[in-house]
Amino acid sequence: MHAESRAVAARPQNLTAPAVRRLILADFRSYPALDLALDAHMIVLTGENGAGKTNVLEALSLFSPGRGLRRAELAECARIRGSGGFAISVEIEGSRGRVQLGAGLEPPDGGEPQARRFRIDRAPAPSARALADHLRLVWQTPGMDQLFTGPAGERRRFLDRLVLAVDPDHGTRVNALERALRNRNRLLEEGAADRRWLEAAEHEVAELAVTVAAARRDTVSRLVALISAERQQDSLFPFAEIALTGDIEALVAGMPALAAEDRYRAMLAENRGRDAAAGRTLIGPHTSDLVVRHGPKGLEARQCSTGEQKALLTGLVLAHAHLVAAASGIVPIVLLDEIAAHFDPLRRAALFDELVGLGGQVWMTGADDAAFAELTDRAQILRVTPGRISRGN
Repeated sequence: MHAESRAVAARPQNLTAPAVRRLILADFRSYPALDLALDAHMIVLTGENGAGKTNVLEALSLFSPGRGLRRAELAECARIRGSGGFAISVEIEGSRGRVQLGAGLEPPDGGEPQARRFRIDRAPAPSARALADHLRLVWQTPGMDQLFTGPAGERRRFLDRLVLAVDPDHGTRVNALERALRNRNRLLEEGAADRRWLEAAEHEVAELAVTVAAARRDTVSRLVALISAERQQDSLFPFAEIALTGDIEALVAGMPALAAEDRYRAMLAENRGRDAAAGRTLIGPHTSDLVVRHGPKGLEARQCSTGEQKALLTGLVLAHAHLVAAASGIVPIVLLDEIAAHFDPLRRAALFDELVGLGGQVWMTGADDAAFAELTDRAQILRVTPGRISRGN
């Protein structure tokens, strides 16, 4: 059965599964211009390293709040020797028919800050948040392979991306919290003479911190419940046991939000001297961690083999995609960069079946055509060479 019909058959009736039917790029990364027509729910981009496969996924990722799957500064996405700006347009087919979405960066203009632009059916949209009514995206990249062994900050960013796919306003609150913390740190460094300024700063920090911690905790709780309901001991993508640790998360779990804010404000006041000496706020959601364990083995993820960690991460991303669909009613478009290279044939086959079961559009990249050989009649396979994309053999 063709990938399109299989995906539609797998899709629950109460969900919408938007799919990209046309992608247009102008001056984006390695593409001076690209106009790509698409007709499947599974898209595979193959080509040599450096050909521009990941650039396509990055372009799509910029239709979600945040900085995309590379977390690059937007100016870096503009083509070298181009105008200094870029434009991305997609035609989405969903429950509302066909919708055109646009994203881009205006070229530099006399030293003025470059403006990020969004459009819906060619009309200006205020932000990427407005696009969330039409599509959601989740992704996995090779840069996430060290997630379980790297610093806690990487896992917090990963968690915030999970939350953002469910709650598009989460990124705004996280950014506001970071600004509020910087403001408090500055006041402590300057030794604010008027304590009211410091109290006001701590009031803002506490309010935002509890909101951010509560959103993270809610997403983790819902993901835990989903994984628990669907986990299989013998799956080739082992289920994860996840937990959120941190002082503010403990407060949110144990008391109402207003009481948690009051307690955190008291903690901030009590720790002013220590925080001033450290040059930073030592307690808060910015120090939390996401703890992940290999469910069937009962091992912390960081203790697992590289292959087990890859499979565990993929299983977690797939579970998150199911959560996004359940929470938003929109099956997310899934972007998987170099996903098949490190899996054996059995696990690759299982992955492809899992992806079809999601019921939404999936984009995959890889340098090895052979890794996708069994998808010949289930996917639209495209060949990427520098600056252009053509039908695969």
